[in-house]
Amino acid sequence: MGAGTRAYNKQTLFRGLKLFVHNPRTFFKKVHKSFFSQMRKEYRNRFRMSLGRWLLHHQRNIIFDKCHWMGVRAIKNPLDAWIYQEIIYEVKPDIIVEIGSAEGGATLFLANILDFIGNGKVVSVDIDRTNYTVKHDRIIEITGDSRSPQVFKKVSDLCNGKKVLVIQDGDHRKDGVLADLRDYSRLVTVGSYFIVEDGIIDLFRSGDGIGMSEDGPLKATEQFLSENSKFEVDTTRERYILTYNPRGFLRRVK
Repeated sequence: MGAGTRAYNKQTLFRGLKLFVHNPRTFFKKVHKSFFSQMRKEYRNRFRMSLGRWLLHHQRNIIFDKCHWMGVRAIKNPLDAWIYQEIIYEVKPDIIVEIGSAEGGATLFLANILDFIGNGKVVSVDIDRTNYTVKHDRIIEITGDSRSPQVFKKVSDLCNGKKVLVIQDGDHRKDGVLADLRDYSRLVTVGSYFIVEDGIIDLFRSGDGIGMSEDGPLKATEQFLSENSKFEVDTTRERYILTYNPRGFLRRVK
C-alpha cells in the first residue's frame, strides 16, 4: 500500500468518524447504502453468468467435494435430485435400480425418499465398493459389472413382479450406457422411468471440465430411442434447464 493510499484511507476514516459524531443518522444511511451497493454488484456479477458457465463452475468447483447428502458425498446436480423425488413420489416404485453408486450419497438419498413414501428398496449395482460407505435397511448391494449376466440375473430376480425404476450412472461411455439401456430397460414397468445420467458430457467439449473425447450417454440414449419405441423422452423433467441429464428422463409408455 502506497503512502498516498494510506493518507486517503486515514482521511476517509477521519471524515467517517466526524460524521458519526455529529450526524449519526446520516452516517448509518451512508454505510447502509454502501453495503447494499457492494452486495448488488456481487450478485449482479453472479446473475450475469451464462447457464454454460454455471454448469462448468458447478462441475469444477462444487460437485466433487462440496455436494453431500446427510454427510455423504453425492455426485449429483441438486436440481436433478429435486426432479428425482418428484418422479419417485409419482411412480412409487417397489425397486429403484441404481447402476453406479460411487460413495453412496445418492443411494442414501434415494433410500431416504423411499422412507418418506414408506415403500421400496434401492438395488445398488457397482463394480467397486472401495469408497462406498453407506448402510440402510432399504439398500441392497450387488457388487459386480452391470453388464455381467450373473449381476443382471440377481437384479432381475429382485425386480420380478415389482414396479421398477432404473437410474444409469455407471459407465459413461456410449457403448456401456447403451448396453445397460438395452438390458435393464426390460425391467422398467410401464409408467415408470429409465433415467440416463450425465448426457451433458456430449454437449461440452473434451478438456473443458465436463466433456470427454468419446461419445457418451446422450449419444447412447439417441440410439436406444431409435431402436425401442416403448420409451419416450419426458422433457417436462428438464424444466429447470440446468440438468445433467439432457433427454435422459425416459418414460416407458408401452
